[in-house]
Amino acid sequence: MLVNTGITVEDNLCIAVTGTPGTGKTTVCELLSSPYNVLSLQELAEQNDCLGSVDEDDGSAPLDIHKLSEIWDFDSKALTFVDGHLSHLLEVDAIVVLRCQPETLRERLEGRSYSPSKITANVEWEMLSGTWSELLEFEIEVPLLELDTTAMSAEELRERIVQWIDEGLPSASLADAASKALSWL
Repeated sequence: MLVNTGITVEDNLCIAVTGTPGTGKTTVCELLSSPYNVLSLQELAEQNDCLGSVDEDDGSAPLDIHKLSEIWDFDSKALTFVDGHLSHLLEVDAIVVLRCQPETLRERLEGRSYSPSKITANVEWEMLSGTWSELLEFEIEVPLLELDTTAMSAEELRERIVQWIDEGLPSASLADAASKALSWL
């Protein structure tokens, strides 16, 4: 059962846009950046000294999300989205989880300069619903919206997110939402 939380745009919300790399977070956040504020999780980590050295194997710098979540405090008078695959682990008011069918995700990631092992790791994370595992493990009880980006355009995703906000962020409990989460198995 969906429950309307009664939250409105005027409540200066901070909404995480999370999901496996390649699901469309940055693309949809670029469209949301007007008229809303968008923060990059990567930039927040850089500003707060929460990035490690670049790993030679996968070309990325490990982000200390636990340190960042302790340091960073949302302080804005405007609705703000945080774009990043670990953004759901920050103190936020709501979470948008973007998902993508694994073979389509693989195709998207192959278009990047990712190594084969990094592509496989991300596809496996998506297949196993890794983000949902973390939401359940840490018992994150905020309004949630899960969207399948496999065939939706970025504009359609933006419209669905804005509609969800306008409707007051209707959401099921974490357990109910997880039981209805997309499954690729």
